This record gives sequence, C-alpha cells and structure tokens, in this order.
Amino acid sequence: MGKIIACKTVDILPGKMIKVSIDGRDILVANINGEYFATDDSCTHSGSSLSEGKLNESTITCGWHAAEFDCKSGKLLKFPTKIRDLTSYNVVIESDNVFVEM
Repeated sequence: MGKIIACKTVDILPGKMIKVSIDGRDILVANINGEYFATDDSCTHSGSSLSEGKLNESTITCGWHAAEFDCKSGKLLKFPTKIRDLTSYNVVIESDNVFVEM
C-alpha cells in the first residue's frame, strides 16, 4: 500500500494523540516530544478507541478497562490478562506532513 498522508504535524501537539482513518482502518498517531508514532486505534481487549484514552509520555491507557500499551512499539505494557499487542506502523515526516506506511 505504501505511505499515506495521515495529517499535518501541526495537527498533533507534543504529548497529544489523534485518530485518523486510513483505507478504512482507524489509526492512532501520537506526538512524543516531536517524534511521531502510529498504532492501531482499537484496543485489543475491548475494541474501544484508544485515542479517547490517555497518553502519558509514550504510554497509551485505554479509557474503558485501563489496558496500557507503548505507542512507540504497540506492545502491551499492563493488563490483568495477556491480550494481543497493537500493530505499529512506520511514520515518515515530509514537509510538515505525517505519513504512515501501511
């Protein structure tokens, strides 16, 4: 599929995250101190939108059941049972555009 524009860098302030739709998939894009990361937006436990949860440094906390994921890698950090990691995507910045490689 290649790289697809997700948003502009000015759309996501440092320490913030947004949900974008790319080819019918909901993707979370986060800005961690000027570095951009992308993962699936749906929690692998409940399917809730992670972009509606909280971002603390590079940890995304699901707003429904508090599952914690690393937004840099998609890895599950904390939850009472083992659930699937998030899919993470490579992000490329070009001319103030945030591209996600699918």
